[in-house]
Amino acid sequence: MAKANLTKVANIDVSVREIDFVTRFAKNWDALRNIMGIMRPIKKAPGTKLVSYSASVTLQSGNVGEGEEIPYSLASVTEAAYGDVAIEKYAKAVSIEAVNKYGAEVAVQKTDDEFLNQLQGNVLAKFYTFLNTGTLVDTANSFQAALAKAKGSVVNKFQAMDRSVTDVIGFCNTLDAYDYLGSANITVQTMFGLTYIKDFMGYSTLFLLPAKYIARGKVIAVPVENIDLYYVDPNDSDFKKLGLEYTVQGETNLIGFHVNGNYNTAVGESFALMGLTLWAEYLDGIAVISVNSGNLTSATVTPADSGTDYWGTTAGQMQSGITVTDGAITGTLNNLTSGQLVTDWGEGHFIALKFDNFSSGLTYSNVKVGLHNSEGAGLVTLDADKDAVLKITDKNTQKLMVVQSKDGATKTQYFDLSGLTLA
Repeated sequence: MAKANLTKVANIDVSVREIDFVTRFAKNWDALRNIMGIMRPIKKAPGTKLVSYSASVTLQSGNVGEGEEIPYSLASVTEAAYGDVAIEKYAKAVSIEAVNKYGAEVAVQKTDDEFLNQLQGNVLAKFYTFLNTGTLVDTANSFQAALAKAKGSVVNKFQAMDRSVTDVIGFCNTLDAYDYLGSANITVQTMFGLTYIKDFMGYSTLFLLPAKYIARGKVIAVPVENIDLYYVDPNDSDFKKLGLEYTVQGETNLIGFHVNGNYNTAVGESFALMGLTLWAEYLDGIAVISVNSGNLTSATVTPADSGTDYWGTTAGQMQSGITVTDGAITGTLNNLTSGQLVTDWGEGHFIALKFDNFSSGLTYSNVKVGLHNSEGAGLVTLDADKDAVLKITDKNTQKLMVVQSKDGATKTQYFDLSGLTLA
């Protein structure tokens, strides 16, 4: 009679593959959290809103006479919702012909490895996109200065909120980093497809990313205290009521994995379920510093002439008292409720501006303008009239952005909008 607990053929099934997959995924994320210096994952219920904040305090004088009323210091927190912590579903299939031709190790194991890498990369890609929307924006004249300014900006911001910063991590373009490093004896490490430098210029970790995640001439910094890792448990009991059971592993179930054979099509199917999100609590605790390169000079920004017509609405109907000084725009924007602008973009506040005096050799076609926080679709190339109309939806977090480009060099200008009055 065989001994008890003998592992027999019947016990070696696809569950071993499921456990291996979720265990490797969890270990990779544990290692990544250690590299970044972030805390344990935070479990969230499905449908939890992803919210970031911008915080400010205007401190009143503490010199209060005896018996006098103590004035309140004005504290404001602006909330920006970005959607839900969503459950994401993925599947792949391997045909019996593929196994027959390449063998199970290549057809199954190698595709499992790539499946895992792609799932990890998808979470990180969304995080990189989010980081680019940070509202603590500024410019610097060199890569080194940008690194210093980015770190200093976030440390200063957290100090102003009376919050401590233990470590700051940074993100920059890979080519910018290697151009700067040159032949310096710096150890560049690679793990899980990430390239990074530890303990560099005051950063606990500096991540080197390709241009699809961070453009050349840009540095991003964020305190580790500002980063959270949220997850939805794929083994949630409500999901089981649907007959969906996924293999999970560890104390924090970051991913669920299930495999089965489909006899109708003779393929092996793999299913992954996860709700994993890297997030930053304070949007104005993310510094985004652009490097001005070459001999490009600043463009001028002025309010459009009051009589200039924009699809049936004049600049004078949109705004009054607009002034542009020292990287800030002030004045009053009127609330538009009718007209073609409202038909196309909805009711709200619009600003009409003119751009001119570009760097030598540049024309309007070399200049893009828009609102930071929507850089991808928000930046548009100027037309020959060199005017632009922009809809202001959040004056405290949005910033006007002007980018001049020539022969690979860029000049970026930011203009604060918080001083605008929305009538």
